[in-house]
Amino acid sequence: MGMKLVYTGKTKNVFELDNGNYLLKFKDDCTGKDGVFDPGENSIGLTIEGVGDVNLRMTKYYFEKLNAKGIKTHYVKANLDDTTMEVLPAKVFGKGLEVICRLRAVGSFYRRYSDYIKEGAKLPYYVEMTFKDDAKGDPLVIKDGLIDLGIMTSKQYDDIKAETQKITKVVADDMAEKGMELYDIKFEFGYDANGDVMLIDEIASGNMRVYKDGKYIDPMTLSKLFFA
Repeated sequence: MGMKLVYTGKTKNVFELDNGNYLLKFKDDCTGKDGVFDPGENSIGLTIEGVGDVNLRMTKYYFEKLNAKGIKTHYVKANLDDTTMEVLPAKVFGKGLEVICRLRAVGSFYRRYSDYIKEGAKLPYYVEMTFKDDAKGDPLVIKDGLIDLGIMTSKQYDDIKAETQKITKVVADDMAEKGMELYDIKFEFGYDANGDVMLIDEIASGNMRVYKDGKYIDPMTLSKLFFA
């Protein structure tokens, strides 16, 4: 099958396939600073051998689970031997949008609203969206902004919010079964030729905050515990 490199990303390369689908090649490069892994950083800080493999394994696990539940994703199949995943074509919203679902008040949410909430307080599957823009610090955007800027329709927003809460519950329930607690998770969505919303990118340990016995579990440790 022929393929053509169309995009070189921080943690993945994207190839176009002859059949109209795309191939994501997961890399061992991680975001971070001064050689320390940090999923919130915007630049590549280090290479950890095997991180591409564990990210793909978790992504494959969750996307197959979601597809089986009838939740629309771009996932077609994965090849663990060469760390690749075949996906359906999808358009991103604007220049890229991150969708965060929060179950506890930590991180940037707590920093913003600490006058009104205690750190670590429970949240009811709270969904917020930010533009992917490193230079501007990933600015937060509300529903009206997304509609008025022509980035998505009201229905697409409502669909993304509902799907985010559904998918987050699947991950949170899974973590709970393993004795861990999901605090928050970050997703990306796109849409197909009909404008229907679908989950894209990945679901991996670097995109979520998970705690065990009140202590944060770093992504590499989480991947090991998840597949133990």
